[in-house]
Amino acid sequence: MAEFTMELNDEQKEVRDWLHGFAADVIRPAAAEWDEREETPWPVIQEAAKVGIYSLDFYAQQYFDPTGLGIPMAMEELFWGDAGIALSIVGTGLAAVGVLANGTEEQIGTWIPQMYGDAGDVKVAAFCSSEPDAGSDVASMRTRAVYDEAKDEWVLNGTKTWATNGGIANVHVVVAVVDPELGSKGHASFIVPPNTPGLSQGQKFKKHGIRASHTAEVVLEDARVPGSCLLGGKEKLDERLARARERAKAGDGERVKNAAMATFEASRPAVGAMAVGTARAAYEVALDYAKTREQFGRPIIDNQGVAFQLADMRTSIDAARLLVWRASWMAVNGKPFTAAEGSMSKLFASETAKKVTAEAIQILGGNGYTREYPVERMHRDSAIYTIFEGTSEIQRLVIARTLAGMPIR
Repeated sequence: MAEFTMELNDEQKEVRDWLHGFAADVIRPAAAEWDEREETPWPVIQEAAKVGIYSLDFYAQQYFDPTGLGIPMAMEELFWGDAGIALSIVGTGLAAVGVLANGTEEQIGTWIPQMYGDAGDVKVAAFCSSEPDAGSDVASMRTRAVYDEAKDEWVLNGTKTWATNGGIANVHVVVAVVDPELGSKGHASFIVPPNTPGLSQGQKFKKHGIRASHTAEVVLEDARVPGSCLLGGKEKLDERLARARERAKAGDGERVKNAAMATFEASRPAVGAMAVGTARAAYEVALDYAKTREQFGRPIIDNQGVAFQLADMRTSIDAARLLVWRASWMAVNGKPFTAAEGSMSKLFASETAKKVTAEAIQILGGNGYTREYPVERMHRDSAIYTIFEGTSEIQRLVIARTLAGMPIR
């Protein structure tokens, strides 16, 4: 087990500086254009693939960093560049992690390379879980997967929403209900291969922020996938469903739910790190502006009101980063989240990003309210952090119930 540290080692610093350079030289110059276009920034993703950032190997190296700081460090630097473009670069990772966590070795080897493609032919993947009536309440999921034993195929029907890369992905990973009586324990994940009949893109959302990231509905109408596309395989699924039924009979359902919640807890610090990156970017713009903008014959940072505001912004950003690093270290080293530390990090960092970006606009005044300066875009982008991967209200619910020793539903 790696000791907890607040200092990156030399190798981590090298990776951080490399990512920072890419974010500064490639992502930032393209940010305003792709925000206005509201389209997937394929040229930027291709550049990321050429240098090795957009690849499974890169994320695997960061994911298996024994300190736990690889992923949050990478997320912070990329999202410091621009949230929308960064989400386009890392969005495929959601689907890849779903396969890595649940798939067989053969499935991992077959499908993950198809998610990324290569530098000459870049592909993306989509993870499809949320539904119009099942966002925070995953137990209300309606998309069904029915097994056709005669053909060894699964038939998928339903509508997914808020899917990053939904409809444009080469590979979709879809979570569906296979046993409605078991609630969230009756779910399974499926690979939907490229060009599968019955899968189509529904509404593409025109969003307030992260506009360079493609977000859409995914419609499944009698979409048939081979039995081999059930992640983990049918034997493993049948065993898991049988255990869940026995636990349900024994009244042990709440413990099972809490065990599932621990999985979500472990992924939330990464979102917190994204929020830290956006907050830090806005703070740096505001700090530079306050040092150079003069009013009444002196830089505005000489005014106590502005200086104190910047001091609070920096304090909140550093506190958010420390919460993210602590939770990330705990997750990779198998430490239990006895106080919902994963949700704590995501909650505080998300709220910090919204607050800091708003304060950055205030410091820049009228300039901050225009698109000539990036803080306006950063403020719009920051709103998503308090919504996806569990809203701030859900994070508070998880934390409160954990502290009280109550079941998390």
